[in-house]
Amino acid sequence: MAVGVFDLFSIGIGPSSSHTVGPMRAAAVFAEELKSLGKLAEVASLRVDLYGSLAATGHGHGTMTAILLGLEGFHPEQILPAEVEDRLATIAETGTLQLAGSVALPYGVKDMVLRPLTILPRHTNGMTFTVSDAAGETLHQATFFSVGGGFIVRDGEEDAALKELAESKKELPLPFRTAAELLEHCRKTSLSISEVMRINEEDSRTEAEIREGLLHVYSVMEGCVEVSLKRTGLLPGGLKVRRRAPDWHERLMKETLGQDPDFRDPKYWQEWVNLIALAVNEENASGGRVVTAPTNGAAGIIPAVLYYALHFAPGMDKATQADRDDVVVKFLLTAGAIGVLYKEQASISGAEVGCQGEVGSASSMAAAGLAEVMGGTPQQVENAAEIAMEHNLGLTCDPIGGLVQVPCIERNAIAAAKAINAAKMALWGDGTHRVSLDEVIVTMRETGKDMSSKYKETAMGGLAVNVVEC
Repeated sequence: MAVGVFDLFSIGIGPSSSHTVGPMRAAAVFAEELKSLGKLAEVASLRVDLYGSLAATGHGHGTMTAILLGLEGFHPEQILPAEVEDRLATIAETGTLQLAGSVALPYGVKDMVLRPLTILPRHTNGMTFTVSDAAGETLHQATFFSVGGGFIVRDGEEDAALKELAESKKELPLPFRTAAELLEHCRKTSLSISEVMRINEEDSRTEAEIREGLLHVYSVMEGCVEVSLKRTGLLPGGLKVRRRAPDWHERLMKETLGQDPDFRDPKYWQEWVNLIALAVNEENASGGRVVTAPTNGAAGIIPAVLYYALHFAPGMDKATQADRDDVVVKFLLTAGAIGVLYKEQASISGAEVGCQGEVGSASSMAAAGLAEVMGGTPQQVENAAEIAMEHNLGLTCDPIGGLVQVPCIERNAIAAAKAINAAKMALWGDGTHRVSLDEVIVTMRETGKDMSSKYKETAMGGLAVNVVEC
């Protein structure tokens, strides 16, 4: 299947799409294969090997516990935070894993084999699952790579997957891999970028299903903020990072005391944008339910900019609920179209290209979405996406303690403001500009290749080694 908007905006748990969501998904696939092969009853032992970045920062990202849940048969888009806590507590207490939900095995986090200095050829986020029978004979083995945004690729199937992707794109009504191709479709059809994306999505869903699905995605984003604003205290993990979103929200509400509860004073637009970004990423850092947008580490940017579009864009004070729903759908379709370009031409994995691939791509997607709903032409929308990424080039990924907290949480707020400024700059122009979005995407990819591995989610460089954790 070609990459679509619902692939880029999937629902999962925090704190990381590549280190939590992807590994859980891979483990669940492995468990399902065992069940379908009829080999579950023969399983006597299990081995899990983690390589590269998964091994280096897995503890801080919840990789090991996510894999345990996946091996029990849970999928990231279905499991709720309460279920996570319950099952992990039971596994820790009993020391026993329920493989595929039915076979009890003595297995836990401490039993996983970590190989942080071994990088498999396909991707730094590699993992191998092996099960054996009572005689020690291998029953089944599989290696997966978590390539960013919760996407997984099986070792040995990369060529087949790429071929399938290419074939599925050929079947789309308006296929595109580059911004140039996307803009050409817009020119020939007089459609907007969101309309091009919608037509392609209609290849597998009805227009009503697309609308309902995207509104559900936004409802999960809103729910994430609501839950986060009710939590207080410190974030888990030992860094003693204080939750700021609840206090900020209380202060903002006091600033508008006596006003309509839905009123948002325009002079506080940036404070509200900061609040939404912080709230989402504090919830993500807590292992809460979030939308990968396009990754967990960058999950706060698109909700924050979409919040700006719904509350501070011209004319929204008189908008009906139907108008607001239209904005959500158009924004997410446009952002998804730009996300496809990054997924196709480069990477959205911090472990592969640094944080420019996560926060940078999310900022670019958000800028495009905002420019579209504020009436931008396809050329202005492409320009907005280009500006946002151009000023995130070279962004490293060096989270302290391997936790998606510092600098990740504040970085989402900063990138959201960048996206809004990029959209405004593009809308003040006519869409013509010197550097194309395609050129910036290729530059991001090449910059990621040249970037030292110390600065790509390994906790071996930058803030991760220069800041004392306690």
